[in-house]
Amino acid sequence: MTPIPVNPASLPAPSGYSHGTLSGTTLYLGGQTALDARMRIVPGGIVEQFRQAFGNLLTTLREAGGEPADLVSVTIYLTDIPDYQAHGKEIGRVWRELAGPVYPAMAGIGCTALWQPEAMIEILGVAEIPEDRLRVPGQ
Repeated sequence: MTPIPVNPASLPAPSGYSHGTLSGTTLYLGGQTALDARMRIVPGGIVEQFRQAFGNLLTTLREAGGEPADLVSVTIYLTDIPDYQAHGKEIGRVWRELAGPVYPAMAGIGCTALWQPEAMIEILGVAEIPEDRLRVPGQ
């Protein structure tokens, strides 16, 4: 089975990567930072960046027919874990607003920097999409 790129038109055009890669009914969601449609990191702090980055990830998920409940794993890279922890309740509210009350297996990993110097967060994930909802790009 050949992996199929998933690149929603509403996200910044990828160069050298795909926003997602579909293999069968498994969607591998590439790392999303808080880039907006103008290719700029959204202003504000970690809560605003979480909202944008997670929203970008969900856009790719929905492009392939997935829903937030289809997420089986999410990994969050953070340049400042204490800042994320300090805003945990707010971030939890954003998660529930965007994805509902179900949480997949998750990890938060500290790192020294991300691709865009002003990025504080990058989120990637894996989803298993039921065949009856699966939308394969180009078909």
